[in-house]
Order: sequence, then structure tokens, then C-alpha cells
Amino acid sequence: MKSTFISKEDNKVKFTMDFTAEEFEQAVVKVYQAKKGQFNIDGFRRGKAPRSIIERHYGEGVFFEDAVNELFQTAYPEALKELDLEVVDMPNAEFSEIGKGKPLTITINVPVYPVVEVKDYKGLAVEKTKAVVSDEEVDQEIEKLQKRNSRMVSVERPVENGDTVILDYAGFVGEEQFEGGTAENQSLKIGSGTFIPGFEEQLVGAEVGKEVDVKVTFPENYQAENLAGKDAVFHCTVHEVKVEEFPELDDEFAKDVSEFDTMEELKEDARKRLQESADLRSENEAKDKLIQMVSEANKVEVPRSMIEDEIDNMCRDFEQQMRYQGLTLDQYLQFTGSNMKDFRETLKDEAAKRVNSRVILRSIGTAENIEVTEEDLEKELTRMGEAYQMEAEKVREMIGEENLSYFKKDILITKVIDLLYDQAEVTEVEPKAAEPESEEAPAEAAEETAQDAE
Repeated sequence: MKSTFISKEDNKVKFTMDFTAEEFEQAVVKVYQAKKGQFNIDGFRRGKAPRSIIERHYGEGVFFEDAVNELFQTAYPEALKELDLEVVDMPNAEFSEIGKGKPLTITINVPVYPVVEVKDYKGLAVEKTKAVVSDEEVDQEIEKLQKRNSRMVSVERPVENGDTVILDYAGFVGEEQFEGGTAENQSLKIGSGTFIPGFEEQLVGAEVGKEVDVKVTFPENYQAENLAGKDAVFHCTVHEVKVEEFPELDDEFAKDVSEFDTMEELKEDARKRLQESADLRSENEAKDKLIQMVSEANKVEVPRSMIEDEIDNMCRDFEQQMRYQGLTLDQYLQFTGSNMKDFRETLKDEAAKRVNSRVILRSIGTAENIEVTEEDLEKELTRMGEAYQMEAEKVREMIGEENLSYFKKDILITKVIDLLYDQAEVTEVEPKAAEPESEEAPAEAAEETAQDAE
């Protein structure tokens, strides 16, 4: 097969795929071998009829359509790779005259990833908020470290809010014990909201070894339909009450959890890391502003298929987030009284913005002749490897060689954003002071909520 680029106009390309008569014949033979068992010819066992006999009964072109499809499915991806084309929609194909002993030419017209002329992207003025790390933030970071090094200890007293209890429970609706409502030695933090509403609060004051009846009503939208809206009683027995014990924040603590000898050194290291993170966050916020400014100044007409693809990506990301919360996307739609069509419609505007920005950024990359080198690739693979604690080569294997081209395009966009930032007039400004809450704020908020509900 030979691929030949013909033309490009308005982000649509035209190219041909040329097959010799021998290549077409090989495709016909392959189809015949695969499908001859489907033909029932008198005088021959099924699957044993010669190709010439089948063609005599059903016509010379009986295998032509499938042969053309066979060639197209194999050759089209190869042609795109050979011609370095990134298509964004289904192709329109035209075929030369098809016949035995004749070569085949398939002419393809297909939209490709848009490249547009971008204006007003150099020397933009943007404000970057000065990143300030407060003493309170440093203390919070140390408290997180303290919490990670805490331990659970048993106490001899009734249950209090915030305790972790070890308990048995058995759930009943009326006199019938229901499936899934029984557990032994279950760990539960009181006040975590892990169990259905009203359950945990009724365990406050419970004593170890004594049975407590917890009465609840299952929510109307509870996932187990046989329990939705039902009143239930859980017979509970608390076996152990535990509280979290925290280590003292002193020099010994610093030595135990870090490479530092004093608490002061540990705090300075925490401040340094927080400052680096805050600086990066502030810079990224400024970069986001630049992307928004360029996008608003350059509206792009993109194929609807690109927006639909982006909506697909957003749906997959959202579905993954739901899984982390123990829900499926279908369950979420059911709980919110929505459907997939309406849900996709809510994502359309954001998807269009993302596609618009991506097209513009990649077009700037083309205009500026920005390339992604092997060094750029290795640097990003190493960064990801450090983040996921694995070798860069392992990250490369996980991405897969077939997806590296997409990965490089993401790196290209990052380089373009860095270019916009480096060329911009960046002014550092002091962070805005938090506005004090007025006494009327709660009432105003309640009024807004009521208006929203209407």
C-alpha cells in the first residue's frame, strides 16, 4: 500500500491509499477463506466449495466489499501514521472502480486537528498574587504530621463524640433481620457520618459490654430498595472505646519523624515546602489567567466531534470520582433525578472551552515552532516516576508506545503555556485581605438559598 498526501484546506486533508491488483487479490482470498463456510452450494460440503464456484453462484464481486473493508481497516491507521495526521472525525472515502485484476485506490477526505492563526498572545499583562505562608499554615502542617504519628488507645469510659468504637450490631425491620445489616467487631468513628443518619449519635453514652438499641429510618433514596424509607432497629454492643493519642510536639518528635534535630528546624522545613507549593500555585493561577485571556481573544470554530470527545473524557473522569465515593454514574444520575443526555448537556460549555483553549495553545506551538524533544519526554517521565515512586521506564511502559504521541502533545501544551508566561508582563500583587463577615451575612445567604430553591 502506498499513501499519498494530496491537499489540506480549512483543516481538512485529502490523501489516497493505493493498492496493487495483487494486494487486492490477497484481500479477496483472505475474505474467501474466512467466509466460505457461510455458503451452502449443492454438491459441496459446507465450507468446501471453491471460490470460483461461489463467485459463479453469487457473482464475481461477492467478496469485494469485505475485501475493501479488510484493506481499509489495516491501511487507514498506517496511512495516518505515515503521513503524520491527527484526525478528529470519521473519514469520507471514495473508491476507484473495483474488479478482479484491477488495482484499488481509496481517496480519503477527513477533518484533522485544527491549526488556527492566533493573535494577541505575546506580552500580555497579568497579575500574580504574592504567595504568603502564615504561621497558622505552618502549625497546621505540623499538626498533620502529628496526626499521622498518632496511635489509638483504649479508654474505660462511656462513648463520646469523636471516639472510635469496636462494636457488634444486628439490624431488624420489624421482627425480621435484614441482609447486610449485621457485623461483628466493626470499627466506627463516632461523628464521621459513615453510617446512616441518626445511628452514630445514639451510641454516644453507650457503655462497654452493654447492649444499646439504635432506632433509625432509612433515607427514601437508599440504594437498597427493600430498606428505603423503612424504620429499623440495630441491636448494638460496644466492645471497646478508643481515642486518638497524639505525640508531644517537641525536639524528640522532630527527631523521630524527620532528619532534623529540633522542632524549629522541622517548622522551617515545613515553611519552605509550603512556600514552594504556594509559589507554584500562584504562578499556575497567573498562567490560567493568560490562557483565559488568549482564549477569549481568539474564538475557534471546532468540529462538534471534538467537543463530544471532550465530553466523553469528562464523563469518564466524573465516573472515576464517583467510584471513589462508592457510587456509579448511573446511581448518581438516579439520585439527582437526571439522565445521561441532560448530564452531557451540562458539560457542553466547559468542554467547548477546553477544546478551544487546547486548539489555540497547540496552534501557538506550531507558529512558534515549539517541539517536544526526547529530553523533554524523559524529564516528564522522570517527574511522573518520582510522583508515583517508580522508574521512568516503568511509567513509559504504562503509557504505552502507541500513546506516547498524545503524551507528547500534553508536554507541548505545557511548553506553550510556559512561553506565554515568560513573554508576559507579570506584576506581583499583595493578596486580598479576607472580607469580614457582617452580621447580616447569614440572613442574606439564607435569602439567596431560598431564591435559588424557587
